[in-house]
Amino acid sequence: MSFYTFMGALEQGFAYALMALGVYLTFRVLDFPDLTVDGSLPLGAAVSATWITTGGDPYVSIALGVVAGMVAGWVTAFLATKLRILHLLASILTMIALYSVNLRVMGRPNITLLTEPTVFAPLEGRGLPNHILYPLVFAAVVLVCGVLLWWFLHTELGLALRATGDNPAMITAQGVNTTFTVMLGLALSNGLVALSGALVAQSQGSADVGMGVGTIVAGLASVILGEALVGDGSVGRALIGVVLGSVVYRLAIATALSVRFGDLALTPSDLNLITAVLVVVALGVPGLRSKLLRRRAVA
Repeated sequence: MSFYTFMGALEQGFAYALMALGVYLTFRVLDFPDLTVDGSLPLGAAVSATWITTGGDPYVSIALGVVAGMVAGWVTAFLATKLRILHLLASILTMIALYSVNLRVMGRPNITLLTEPTVFAPLEGRGLPNHILYPLVFAAVVLVCGVLLWWFLHTELGLALRATGDNPAMITAQGVNTTFTVMLGLALSNGLVALSGALVAQSQGSADVGMGVGTIVAGLASVILGEALVGDGSVGRALIGVVLGSVVYRLAIATALSVRFGDLALTPSDLNLITAVLVVVALGVPGLRSKLLRRRAVA
């Protein structure tokens, strides 16, 4: 793997770590299987790119993308809590609807931003090449968002949100409105995912209606890898694991795509296969390790 490939994987790892934090919030904190992220990531990108191409400020475009993502998460929560639709089906319905919404927002399947101002433009040309600058910017954003999320999950409202996922009956008996906490959790989750989409669109210079395909798989892979590497003993440890898992996931993909076995080489079309193998390894290795330790203890 070349240095440029390594830095590119590092950039993607930090960029999609924001998305992975959103997935962690729903799957691990709220215990809500949310597939909305496959639509909210391109939604954030679509809103941001459209605003910029119409002459809008790139920073405002990110804020608008985040708000759009939060609305998408709220819609899923509304379907699940108010209309009593199965949470998995509710998220699938929102995800399907968002494909048409994203097309409507952009007016076409993709938008290029190569000649448009972005949030990265003021930082370029200041001594650091882009392949080093971009990962640093994404790392800084992830650090800020991670610290804010850690702080929020330790507030009274954040504790109520965590309790909703752990024991909804108990927290309801304490007088907490679980409908509100679910709506808040899904809104925050998809806001983070949309933030990731908006920043990715500006960094890669385009937004595409299909850029969210496989987002949920990548997010789950990052969460599972992080738990396998770091564990989930505390919120802070879990958040660090999610970010680390996202980086390791992207580095593993870059490594796999750069390795050749004679005439056989993996291509980007094998991405889903690589992801499946990584998830299987992350899920299977801890169990195998525990079994080996028990056998050694018995012996």
